[in-house]
Amino acid sequence: MSQAAPSVSWKHWLEDRLSAAVLGAGRLLPYRQRIATMGWIGSNVIAPLAGYRQRIRDNLALVAPDLPAAELRHLCRAVPDNMARAIAETFSGDEFIAHARHSQIGGEGWAELQAARDAKRPVVLVTAHLGNYDAARVVLREAGCNIAAFYMPMRNPAFNARYEAAMARIASPIFPRDRAGLARLLKHLRQGGMIGLVVDHYMDHGELIDFMGQPARTSLSPAELALKHDALLLPGYSIRQPDGLSFDIRLEAPVPHSDPLTMTRALNASVEAVVRAHMDQWMWTHRRWKKNQRD
Repeated sequence: MSQAAPSVSWKHWLEDRLSAAVLGAGRLLPYRQRIATMGWIGSNVIAPLAGYRQRIRDNLALVAPDLPAAELRHLCRAVPDNMARAIAETFSGDEFIAHARHSQIGGEGWAELQAARDAKRPVVLVTAHLGNYDAARVVLREAGCNIAAFYMPMRNPAFNARYEAAMARIASPIFPRDRAGLARLLKHLRQGGMIGLVVDHYMDHGELIDFMGQPARTSLSPAELALKHDALLLPGYSIRQPDGLSFDIRLEAPVPHSDPLTMTRALNASVEAVVRAHMDQWMWTHRRWKKNQRD
């Protein structure tokens, strides 16, 4: 029996209709102009109304209190610009795919990933909310890497339905972060497939592990899955380039198998390094450090 569709509140319905109207209007523009315009709207309209700038300031005050005022102002504008660009790109479907497929790909882990693909060895590919990870999904799909994406559903069920459809158009399969989705993800991995996980979420029951100089609750699951299934544990990132439209896909060296805590610390260190190198591309609106006190 299929699950009943979640009820949609009037607030969620209105948010969904407004977002659909903005994204629909954007599709009237040529691709390059559309992405730039959506970025401007995200930075100058949505971010102030949604309180994103204050959340960015609060997070940066915690982990980068000595940041110069000019850089703080820049990040309060650049971060929501990147977030809005990423959403607009995902909803651009075939146009985004046509653009993203030309992205550069490289790094120490690229040869390792290709070897795992050819040997049908399971792979746990981990990334962060930086740049636009959907660009990597495009490039890796075309390279024959059948990566199943495991994603956190949006709180707004109406918007989430359209978001799922947009992600599926870019690359499949995609599995929601719920019991049924997890079962399908594990089956994919056991069959020698590749899975993609975003590892910079706050996880309520996660371990407190250092991230950007502060303890952050972090899931050990990516490392545990890699150990259980003898999978390659590989960090990779889609870094937006200065033109605001193209990407550099960087695959880092695999994390050596040891124990879940040690491996997860290595993943956090990897994410931290790429965030520090590209501060304006990470989603500083996350409540990454809530409940960060040890009992």
